[in-house]
Amino acid sequence: MTEKRSALVFGATGLVGGYLLEELVNHPDYEVIRVFGRGSFTHASPKVEYHKVDFESLDSSASLIHGDDLFICLGTTIRKAGSVRMVERIDRDYPAKIAGIAAVNGVKGMAVVSSMGSDAGSRNYYMRIKGEMEQLVLKAGISQTVIVRPSMLLGDRKEFRFGELVGKGFMVLLNPLIPLKYRGIHGRKVAWAMIRLLSEPQTRQVFDSDLLQNLNNR
Repeated sequence: MTEKRSALVFGATGLVGGYLLEELVNHPDYEVIRVFGRGSFTHASPKVEYHKVDFESLDSSASLIHGDDLFICLGTTIRKAGSVRMVERIDRDYPAKIAGIAAVNGVKGMAVVSSMGSDAGSRNYYMRIKGEMEQLVLKAGISQTVIVRPSMLLGDRKEFRFGELVGKGFMVLLNPLIPLKYRGIHGRKVAWAMIRLLSEPQTRQVFDSDLLQNLNNR
């Protein structure tokens, strides 16, 4: 008999996070799913517990961040955030803080959404921020840490992003001609891969988009 598990989810209202929550709710191994956010949130499943938190003062909610598996799907755009500094806060500093608290509280598994091309030494601010985030969450000390680096995400996003919509249109048309690593990947595939990767020991910590695609094809 499989031991029932608890999941912690940050970023459940985003593209990958939304699909992740659906997968967790329908997964027989998870009996409690704690969702953390800053706004109002409701879900029909009795498995889901919602906790409203202040991301600028996460220490005040530290006692809530405990369980088996932590999933971090936080991310924003400079248009929405308003500045590079705020992108740094949301995409780098919040995940690092969450991972640190979770490690202290005994969380053993963590899966984090990053981005293809992440590099702490990049001159591109977005790739730099994602690369720095990866370095920080790896230092948190959670025994099983998985970082996924999807290519362009496909799927139904709640917020409208015109540039991304256009890019998705071209991506769908050209996908068969693009090397697997750079093909668009559906958000549900990324979510499913995160859960699967935490379900068994891994010999690596970073998974690029082609590995996520192949995982879904097994």
